[in-house]
Amino acid sequence: MNEPILLVIDIGNSNVSLGIFDYSGDRGTLTHHWRLSTHREQTSDELAIVIRALFEHEKRGVGEITDVILSSVVPPIVPIWERVSSKLFDRPTHVVGPGMRTGMPVRYENPHEVGADRIVNAVAAFETYGGPIIAVDFGTATTFDCISREGEYLGGVICPGIHISMEALFEHASKLHRVEFARPKSVIGKTTTGALQSGLLYGYAGLVDSMVERIRPELGSDARVIATGGLARQIAGESTAIEEVVPFLTLEGLRILFEKNR
Repeated sequence: MNEPILLVIDIGNSNVSLGIFDYSGDRGTLTHHWRLSTHREQTSDELAIVIRALFEHEKRGVGEITDVILSSVVPPIVPIWERVSSKLFDRPTHVVGPGMRTGMPVRYENPHEVGADRIVNAVAAFETYGGPIIAVDFGTATTFDCISREGEYLGGVICPGIHISMEALFEHASKLHRVEFARPKSVIGKTTTGALQSGLLYGYAGLVDSMVERIRPELGSDARVIATGGLARQIAGESTAIEEVVPFLTLEGLRILFEKNR
C-alpha cells in the first residue's frame, strides 16, 4: 500500500494556510506550505486555478494527494473548499468538527463554541510538549489556549489581534498613519511612527506576559508557553513568557488529527 500524501488546510478569517505532508512510516513530514488571503467571494473554479498553480510551481502534481483535512473558522467557505478537493484531488475532505476523534476532552461549557483552529492548536501543543501548556496564536484574534496536565482543553482567552487593533486605530484616529510592525529605536517614541511601533510591539508583548502571569495560578505554575502565528516571532523577542515559537503549529495539529482518524 502506498504511503499517504496529505494536504492540510486551515481557513482563518484573514488567511488560509496550506501544507503537504509526505509520509514515510506512521508520521508525515511537512514538505511544502503556502499562505493565501481569505476571499469569501471566491468561487471553487477560481480557487482550483490558484491551488493548481501553487502545486505546479513546486513541481507537485495534484494527483499525488491521497487525503485532505481541513479546519475553518469561516463556515460559509467550507463547501467551496470541499468542491475544490473533489475537483482537483477526487477525494472527500475530512472537516474538523463534531464527530472527529481528537483524544482531548473539551471542558468548555459549550464545546461547540470553540473554534476548530483552537482545538487543532491545543492537540498539537499537548501532543508535542505535554501539559500543562498555553498556546498563544497571533492571528486575526490573539488567542490563549490552555491545556491541563492531563490533556484536557480547559478554555482560554481571546483578545483583538494586532492587525485588527492597528486598523481600528488608524481608521478612528485621523492624524495617525499606518506603520510597519517593527522594533522602534526606543520605548519612548520620539516620532509618531516610533510611538505607534512601541505601543504595538511592547504593548502586545506586555499583554502576553500579563495574561500568562494571570493564567498560571489556575493552570499550573509550570505551564509552558508556546506561540504561533504571523507575528509570533517578533512578539516572542520582547516577551519574557514565550518559551518557543512554533510556526506551523496548526498544520501539525491537522496532521495529528488525520493520523488519529485514519
